[in-house]
Amino acid sequence: MTYKYRAALLDIYRRTQPNVQLHKISPASLKQQGIEILALDFDGVLAAHGETYPNQELDNWLNQSIKVFGAKNIFILSNKPMQKRIDYFKSYGIDFITQVKKKPYPDGLNKIIALTGTNNQKLMLFDDRLLTGCLAACIAKVPVTYITKPYKLTLFFNSLRFLERGIIQLYGFMK
Repeated sequence: MTYKYRAALLDIYRRTQPNVQLHKISPASLKQQGIEILALDFDGVLAAHGETYPNQELDNWLNQSIKVFGAKNIFILSNKPMQKRIDYFKSYGIDFITQVKKKPYPDGLNKIIALTGTNNQKLMLFDDRLLTGCLAACIAKVPVTYITKPYKLTLFFNSLRFLERGIIQLYGFMK
């Protein structure tokens, strides 16, 4: 699927500014752009990889987003649905999407669309990986914001991002 959606992934990569972090994006501006539903990755977007709870800055952003969108219009779409994470978001009234194939499969995004009855263009995914979340968004035809400055990356995840950006750039030359 990476090869099939290489042009869309390259476009996401090229149009994204460096140092994009979720807490610097205004929920009110997203609403003004016509976004009604938020889908948030956890690792790298809301917290450092492997953490149980969101970073404090992101916790504040989440509260602001709940005021703008309502908790029922915010979903967590993570490939690591740990029970403590699920319980944490449940306390906010936010659904953690489970029992779907992991990204890059679009099943989680399609489940959100089915649950909300919304148009896929009114849903926005926020993810820090091109070849998982961004690819799932391309397949589901959902707008995506590529988080280019994830929280506290380990050498392993830094290397993954470097490699996937290289793959996407290489595919760009193969068009």
